[in-house]
Amino acid sequence: MDSIDLEVLHACDQWLRAGWRCEYVTVVRTWGSSPRPEGATMAIRADGVVVGSVSGGCIEDDLIAAVRENGIVRTAPEVITYGISADEAHRFGLPCGGTIQLVVEPLGAHSRMDELLALAQRRVLTRRTLDLTTGAVELAQGQADEQLRMDGQALVTIHGPRLRMLIIGAGQLSQFLAQIAVGLEYQVTVCDPREEYRASWSLPGVEVVHAMPDDLVLEMKLDSRSAVIALTHDPKLDDLALMEALKTDAFYVGAIGSRANNARRRERLREFDLTEDQIAKLHGPIGLYIGSKTPYEIAVSILAELTAVKNGVALPAQMSVEHGKALAA
Repeated sequence: MDSIDLEVLHACDQWLRAGWRCEYVTVVRTWGSSPRPEGATMAIRADGVVVGSVSGGCIEDDLIAAVRENGIVRTAPEVITYGISADEAHRFGLPCGGTIQLVVEPLGAHSRMDELLALAQRRVLTRRTLDLTTGAVELAQGQADEQLRMDGQALVTIHGPRLRMLIIGAGQLSQFLAQIAVGLEYQVTVCDPREEYRASWSLPGVEVVHAMPDDLVLEMKLDSRSAVIALTHDPKLDDLALMEALKTDAFYVGAIGSRANNARRRERLREFDLTEDQIAKLHGPIGLYIGSKTPYEIAVSILAELTAVKNGVALPAQMSVEHGKALAA
């Protein structure tokens, strides 16, 4: 499954190749509450077909109605703001006080959408600079810490690799975790050398690999948009993979297990060529303490913690599984 950003780029590229006129819409600024964040995108075709989203639906309806009534008439990018007045906010389904600003860009060969799509598919982090006067586009290597920005002359957006998740172990919990992660737009790979576990997998959009986990970690060349979750409970499979993953820039490396097993795992990792800082990156026992019992609940717990880490949210120690179980003991 493509991320929403890639789906929109795919649509733009396909429509342009087929000779359709179309526009690319980007959320560039929000005030107060808004349905979609800055950087959200949508493509709209000359017949009103859309891919992606910039609001809860009402703003899309307004853009579609304008295209169906007038066609695509813009010849240069335009900045549009919705929700300035209370009446307009109500009309477009924005919360009280919410305002959203969009850049609507008519596309053509000069937009370089085919090049941007190719770079995104190759996992190249790319900076796209749009001249707001002429519509000319420049593409350059992006930086991991860059954010969307706009001034009176240009809009700069960052398009990058999809989030990747490597799950070690093909058990029941892994299936639930992978299912939710796909919905969160991760490219999920499950690794398990044990045939008896792989044979029962049938989840669309998830690659199941027969390999030793540590070899696959090295092969994947994990980056700052990658996460690794070890779920086998088998040190022979988990430990070597964790050792290699902790040396990478992966934003999240975690392993399931009890508090006692987690302590023993850390001691085993100290026998390898890892620094204390690298070992400290390991999340375990993984997840947030929400009283989870079933595999689905545990998967939610794990992904909640992972999402907080990805978004740079510092969680209080009281929310950790280790702290919660210690209090409950």
